[in-house]
Amino acid sequence: MRNRMPLLLVLTASWAPLTALAAQDLHIALPVDSIEFLLSSAPFELPDDLTGTRFQGDRTMRVDLQFDDQTSILTKWAPAPQGGEAFNNVPRYEVGAYVLQRLYLPDSEIVVPPTVMRAVPLEWYRTLTRSVDPTFRSARSVVVVLQSFVNFVTDEGVWDEDRFDSDPAYARNWANANLFTYLIRHSDSNTGNLLISSMGSNPRIFAVDNGVAFNSIDSDRGTRWRSLLVGRFPASTIQRLRAVTEEQLHEALGVLAQWEVRDDQLVPVPPTANIDARRGVRERDGQIQIGLTRDEINDTWYRLEVFLSSVDSGRYATF
Repeated sequence: MRNRMPLLLVLTASWAPLTALAAQDLHIALPVDSIEFLLSSAPFELPDDLTGTRFQGDRTMRVDLQFDDQTSILTKWAPAPQGGEAFNNVPRYEVGAYVLQRLYLPDSEIVVPPTVMRAVPLEWYRTLTRSVDPTFRSARSVVVVLQSFVNFVTDEGVWDEDRFDSDPAYARNWANANLFTYLIRHSDSNTGNLLISSMGSNPRIFAVDNGVAFNSIDSDRGTRWRSLLVGRFPASTIQRLRAVTEEQLHEALGVLAQWEVRDDQLVPVPPTANIDARRGVRERDGQIQIGLTRDEINDTWYRLEVFLSSVDSGRYATF
């Protein structure tokens, strides 16, 4: 191993070795909060080579991050485009989708695996590959999206109407996934973006690519998942969703990540008040914020309210 992540750009926090902590389940190898902390803040090493997720030279890469306590996390690594976003490469949508679901789904039922944004030094990144540019002109750093891989999953048989009617565990997991894809307005039905457990005892469903969502234009691969395909949903999920307020939605999604430019590098800092809610990527006075816009959050809230009203009117059943 080589290519150790420099220490100067990690958040200062105390943490214990994670090897003794129980896995969430076989699909996600560690507790969700632990993975989120490690990916966003802990120093790590990379292997000598980065492997494309789908093919050699793919924009998204499959990397095995090695941490100081010998913990390793197989991770999808995706650099942001210059300026912070482009069609089908919108880090704030990927992280926004992850954060949104955590407002109403317990860790044991999350649909999106832990997903974070992290800034790394440009010169360090270029020891891995030369074909990368700084994300913003104001700093020699690259913003990357890190998402932990899920284990024991397949893209075959994700949606099966007969199974939904006969298998309560499948019905619960699929209804949660479909409600999520509806709320974020998922607009890329490409095969492989939704995965299902290959273990029959707990057929969890995961959405692992959410870059075409919210107010994004549609993908040419279809928009099937942004519609509600089923007619009944878990009562416990609906109960938790009812507890989410419009204010909470704006607070959670308005500022998803923030950095301060210091010595030409992006250094993570605690989120402050929203600099400009009209924009998703914001720069002002040496601060860079990334989050959903006011309109994107309002649209999400509208979809949430429409869904709950439809439940109340009897259009959708609960179980």
